[in-house]
Amino acid sequence: MSDVIVLRSPDGHEFDVFEALPLGAAKGTIVVIQEIFGVNAHIREVAQGFAEQGYRALAPALFDRVERQVALGYSGADMMQGVELARGKLRREDALMDLQTTIDAAAGTGPVGVVGYCFGGLLAWLAACQLQKVACAVSYYGGGVASEMSQTPSVPIMFHFAAEDAHISMDDVAVVEKAQPDAPLFLYEADHGFNCNHRASYNEPAAVLALSRTHEFFNAHLG
Repeated sequence: MSDVIVLRSPDGHEFDVFEALPLGAAKGTIVVIQEIFGVNAHIREVAQGFAEQGYRALAPALFDRVERQVALGYSGADMMQGVELARGKLRREDALMDLQTTIDAAAGTGPVGVVGYCFGGLLAWLAACQLQKVACAVSYYGGGVASEMSQTPSVPIMFHFAAEDAHISMDDVAVVEKAQPDAPLFLYEADHGFNCNHRASYNEPAAVLALSRTHEFFNAHLG
């Protein structure tokens, strides 16, 4: 079962959250953090996938801060719009505030994990370092993560990177691996966005393997 709920952050901003619920009692909550393309069909499908695994899944519409109901495609003008929203208009501190509000809203449904993709992969790392009530985090090909290694996570975190990623260099992956030697970090023979079956870079073997590792990680840390 899925729906859209509305949450309010401490500064009064209201934003949509896509919510997917399991059939039975939730064993915890997964906060799914969007790419630069908003809470589009793929992110909703990801949330529903975690719900099928027994979790309550929440995907906050972080772009509601600057433009409501953003759900973009993966090329051309949509790509440029997503980049502009994520890098030019949305303040990082506001995105983290809305993530904390989403995490707080999960109170009462067990421990909370976060998982993010690309832009969301960076925010998943920052959530592990800065936010409260997070039990663990998973970062998929987080752009800019390497430049944030001065921060220290307070919870377990897992990283997924792509060896053929034109946006994240292997030097950057090495920086993350060196800074976080105790964190599981996996490298796939795939391109950026390999988890998304809506885009040309989708790599099914890599996506399936990464998801199995993510499920194992959440099962271990969320109980």
